[in-house]
Amino acid sequence: MARITGCSPKPQPQPPEFTVPVMTPLQKDVPIVREWVGLTYGMVNADIVAQVSGYLVSQNYEDGALVKKGQLLFQIDSRPFKAVFDQATGEFEKAQAALIRDEANAKRAVDLLQKNVISREQYDDQIQAFEASKAAVAAASANVEQARLNLEFTSITAPVDGLAGIATAQVGNLIGPSSGTLTTVTMVDPIKVNFFLSENEYLQYIQPYFGAPQDLAKVAQRGGLGLQIVLNDNTIYPHPGRLLAIDNQVTQNTGSLQIEAEFPNPGNLLRTGQFARVRGVTRWEKNALLVPQRAINDLQGKSQIAVIGTDGKVDLRIVDIGPTYASMQVVQSGLQPTDTIVVEGMQKLRQGMTVKTTPWEMPTGFAEAPNLPAPVEPENTKFDKLPPQAALEGAPSPEAAAPPEVTPTPAPSPASDTPST
Repeated sequence: MARITGCSPKPQPQPPEFTVPVMTPLQKDVPIVREWVGLTYGMVNADIVAQVSGYLVSQNYEDGALVKKGQLLFQIDSRPFKAVFDQATGEFEKAQAALIRDEANAKRAVDLLQKNVISREQYDDQIQAFEASKAAVAAASANVEQARLNLEFTSITAPVDGLAGIATAQVGNLIGPSSGTLTTVTMVDPIKVNFFLSENEYLQYIQPYFGAPQDLAKVAQRGGLGLQIVLNDNTIYPHPGRLLAIDNQVTQNTGSLQIEAEFPNPGNLLRTGQFARVRGVTRWEKNALLVPQRAINDLQGKSQIAVIGTDGKVDLRIVDIGPTYASMQVVQSGLQPTDTIVVEGMQKLRQGMTVKTTPWEMPTGFAEAPNLPAPVEPENTKFDKLPPQAALEGAPSPEAAAPPEVTPTPAPSPASDTPST
């Protein structure tokens, strides 16, 4: 009888063995960088308005040009004001001459009254005339000063160094205090940037100084948040900024604080009204664990990484991630410094599967962020701070005829010398 033999079972196909690049997390101090939308302003925005009425005879600067403090911008026809000044000067000299005469009469009246040559009534008339002359001289002197100021105001000068805007008046126009702004002179070096910091970001910034608040002022003087500007074309403005002021209250409807910062602006390259993305370091994450961003998989709104155990098996973990730094991501929980993580290809992995590993070679500069703002202002950065109040002080005035000096002779004291009657 023939033996029937069955077919031998076929071997089951084994799944292919994957080789994945791995690394251990980097551990380093990482700056927590935030970005805000800001707007540039001039340190001083001086509106130029005519203070006297008259015909504009010249514009003495080019629209948009850089002007110096005291430089002549506009000239109003000064001839009517010069005539008023000359008339006021003449009236002053006339009043001063009358004062000299009445002073001599008053002194003479004192002597004559003592000798009983004149009556008490005549004496009083001379003294009153002398006092009236003194008052007339004072009034004439004030008229001269007012006329001198009006004559000076016909020459409209720049109160600060800065960029002068396009003039709104033309030569030949009748201008005056009601004509509005003729132009604006804006001090833009340094330039000011305003933005808003949330209350939480502000708390993160000041928290390290709760125990030593005096250190916060020192840090602010060295740059504070370590600010920098990202321009509209995504280029980084090369000059770092410094914290200038923090508003004294939180805005109730937005829960934010207004911040003023200043940036050096050599060559007046930045202009007022520009939008600027301001970046700054609000705090530092100490001993943060960093993994490449490509090692993190988004799983229905959660962040997942693959960790390889000592037995070569895959452990898929949900982790909490923090801020980014260069091409790296901060992992705040769910990861240990000694864990081995998969850098690439984790989409093909399954929980518990066994894989082979190979070290991942990190590209040069992959974990560095040279364009991030520094925590404090570099020592070689110079801030030429000029308070707006100081900028407006001591502006040279255009030359004008000086009024005559008021030097009346001191009044006698006739009452003290008058004999008792």
